[in-house]
Amino acid sequence: MASETTMAGPDIGREPFWRSDAAKAVAAMLIVAAISSVGGFGRMTGTSDNDSLLRLVQVRDLIAGQGWFDLHQYRMGLEGALPMHWSRLVDAPIAAIILSVTALTGSQSTGEIVAMIAWPFMLYAVALYLLLRIGRLMAGEEAIFPLAVIGAVTLYQIGIFVPGALDHHNVQLVLMLAMVFFLLRAAPDNLSAWPAGATAVLMLAVGMETAPYVAAGGLFVVGWYLVGGRAARGIAAGFGAAFALTSGAVFIATVPPSTWGAAYCDAFSVAQFAVGAVGGAGLAAIALSRMLSETLARRALSLAALGAVTAALLLVYFPQCLRDPYADLAPMLQTYWLSAVAEAQPLWKVVEHSPGDLAGYYATTLIGLLVLGLRMRRTGLRREDILIAFVLLVALLVSVWQVRGTRFSAPLACVPLAIWVAGLRQQAMAFPGTAASLKLVGAWLVSLNMVWAQTAQAMPLFKPSETAGEQVTKEICDKDVDFDRLAGLPADTVLTISNLGAPVLRFTQHRVLAGPYHRNIAGNVLVLETLMGPSETGLLKARESGVGLVTLCRGNAETGFLSKRAPDGLLAALAAGKVPDWLEIVPESAGEPLELYRVLPPKP
Repeated sequence: MASETTMAGPDIGREPFWRSDAAKAVAAMLIVAAISSVGGFGRMTGTSDNDSLLRLVQVRDLIAGQGWFDLHQYRMGLEGALPMHWSRLVDAPIAAIILSVTALTGSQSTGEIVAMIAWPFMLYAVALYLLLRIGRLMAGEEAIFPLAVIGAVTLYQIGIFVPGALDHHNVQLVLMLAMVFFLLRAAPDNLSAWPAGATAVLMLAVGMETAPYVAAGGLFVVGWYLVGGRAARGIAAGFGAAFALTSGAVFIATVPPSTWGAAYCDAFSVAQFAVGAVGGAGLAAIALSRMLSETLARRALSLAALGAVTAALLLVYFPQCLRDPYADLAPMLQTYWLSAVAEAQPLWKVVEHSPGDLAGYYATTLIGLLVLGLRMRRTGLRREDILIAFVLLVALLVSVWQVRGTRFSAPLACVPLAIWVAGLRQQAMAFPGTAASLKLVGAWLVSLNMVWAQTAQAMPLFKPSETAGEQVTKEICDKDVDFDRLAGLPADTVLTISNLGAPVLRFTQHRVLAGPYHRNIAGNVLVLETLMGPSETGLLKARESGVGLVTLCRGNAETGFLSKRAPDGLLAALAAGKVPDWLEIVPESAGEPLELYRVLPPKP
């Protein structure tokens, strides 16, 4: 961390808006929105994203009067409701859009449509703007055009900013980019370390899966202070103080007083608040102490002591949060649910079942790290390069464990890739020729994540195996109209595969037992036992659970997956047209993508 120069960048307020990075981000967003509108905003009304569908249900419940602190989903799981681990911090702005449009139009459905389109695109524009600002701080104006192109394509290609994407992953990515941006801007003569600490906590509050990126930001600040000493005191103090204060504010704003003493490892609770408050306040206190900041040895000892105290706090009071987050899942769910969740697969499972996805997941990140490594070898260890490389490496490691990490690594990799392309553009202009042009074209192509994904999928050698195909939801029962027949029936408890739990809640007034959420252990296990067990077991469990309707979607991947593994089970029988005598088909649904069966009353 040799460089101590201020990377404040040019003052965008001095240039007309149409030339600003914000205008470029908005223009890219409008182009993407126009392209998406040609297809009717594609996935907006589809069922391929369970989390986005259930998020809208949660927002509807909030608007209808469910308490701010009450995150239960009362229409999923066994009786007593499912306690969700999501944050109201994401529900609130979506609800605000819906309420605003409803007030203007008198139609909540119109408000929901506007929110499903506007919210992802707004976040898309903010994410691209942050990438452009990061690129400007790293390499100046030359990097902006390549980064605008590469970043715009990559952000849309990763699929978390498409219309209807109300899930929290897009919010988390924006907050991660904001943290990186503010850390790049942080200097003794500004207060950027404060928003860096605040956005780190907000990222954690939205979803605990971002803990590695929060840790990366905190460790970078600690390392900066350790090496930089007094010159970095204000930065470490600001980041730490903001981290502690924001942890307290989030705790008070999102955790009900009745559960202040309850520790949850998958949501913001007293565990995260305690660690954030102690760690953040401790870092600020150490940095503000002239005596402790005086020498490298004193800083190292002080930071080591703080680390030991924080670790002891975790080990003594919250040891459960150091375990595998899925350790409490029932073995049946490990086998028949988690192993088939595409975004939760590790690298070695992708290699085994879907090698064609490898390039799309990892190529641009690895090239970005290589480019950064060569840049640091050429120019020395500059703080900005170390930060990007560190966070990018953490994101790569997360994506090795679960491929969902590529949603964070691919966008950040756009920065070094764009800088690389910008350098080759300058070379091509300075020394024009065929070789320079070919290098530039090659750099453009390998920097676009979409190119890697499409090329690999087109190669027969990398076609997914049959097992991997079972893990991909087919485009059957993926439209709102597929649920119209079910929506027309009186409210009841529906027995359906977990893939269709959220769509049933989104498009109908019914309740379901299963849904692809790790807290719904009892409901998911019961549904698996019912659908994979013999008809007699299904009858008993359906009656005990108050099930009145059973659904069958033959084309859904989960139906095939479970039927193949339990060929004598209830679901396999229904898929084969063998209807047990305790069920009768709803005649109007026969032959439709989603077939419906009524549970008959007991015979006298």
